[in-house]
Amino acid sequence: MDDGEAEAWVARLHAPDSDAADRAAFERWRGQSPANAQDFDEAQRLHQLCAALGDDELLRAAARSARRDSARRPSRWLLPGAALAATLALAVGTVYWLRAAPQAEVQRYATAIGEQRTVALSDGTTLLLDTHSAVVARFDGERRVVEVAQGRVQFDVGGDPGRSGGPRPFLVKAGAGTIRDIGTTFQVSRDGSAVDVGLIEGVVEVETGGQAAPLRRSTLAPGEQLRIDAGGGLGDKRPLDLAVAQAWPQGDLVFKNRRLDQLLDEMNRYSRTRLRLAQPELGALKVSGVFHIDDQAALLAALERGWSLQAQRVGDREIVLQAATR
Repeated sequence: MDDGEAEAWVARLHAPDSDAADRAAFERWRGQSPANAQDFDEAQRLHQLCAALGDDELLRAAARSARRDSARRPSRWLLPGAALAATLALAVGTVYWLRAAPQAEVQRYATAIGEQRTVALSDGTTLLLDTHSAVVARFDGERRVVEVAQGRVQFDVGGDPGRSGGPRPFLVKAGAGTIRDIGTTFQVSRDGSAVDVGLIEGVVEVETGGQAAPLRRSTLAPGEQLRIDAGGGLGDKRPLDLAVAQAWPQGDLVFKNRRLDQLLDEMNRYSRTRLRLAQPELGALKVSGVFHIDDQAALLAALERGWSLQAQRVGDREIVLQAATR
């Protein structure tokens, strides 16, 4: 397998003139072997990382140097934006990590399904990782950066003691957005490419875009939240239910007149045994209550008593809920 094929497909699919025929050809290539799919996912992730680091002056200088030294013939698939990403990809593997070492501190943390984990970073920051979450923390002499790869994380940002010149900037990168902390407690939830940011106390600035994309910024006050979409758009600020936001770090889910299917989706994040509705229309039932994330039995008992549902186990990993028969 030629690794260049995966990079070429990333460039093609991000090109402005990419069409349905390209997508069909890509799906055929991807389906030829698991290695193709794996190589594409890695190339896509590198492309996103390069885009996120595109404003780094050292990387841009390395990219210019790499372009001068490269003897490759330009491909019709490498349009200007993709070409920059591809060149930055060459630089990231050398310059960024050289910049990070040896003074940089790089740590990776993750949780399994159903697990919550508290992590204390060297600057005094505390992270609470929710179920099935993953982050990468990179601290150097200039700034503190945490990337949320997936899941939900609460940040209680430390004051970076011992810094004579004041605390280093604290940035959180998630999807298309960058969250800049100004001494605060906030939560970041990433589901695929969409990112939700909610502020509990303090101030944060949320930013997307830069370079080719228009720059967008929004500043959150306590009790506010917003969404960053896959394209880097910033949604309108809206109220954050602090009772709900402060409950999941304690292991509880607070539901106030919300749909049953939403409750089951949330509970399913914490268990390998899935809850499913036999009749989709049952999902519209409105539910209120406080449910502990690791007490599936108590939830089922409450639904049977309060909403006249019956639970039936189907195999080792699934429980089906249906309307009780009279």
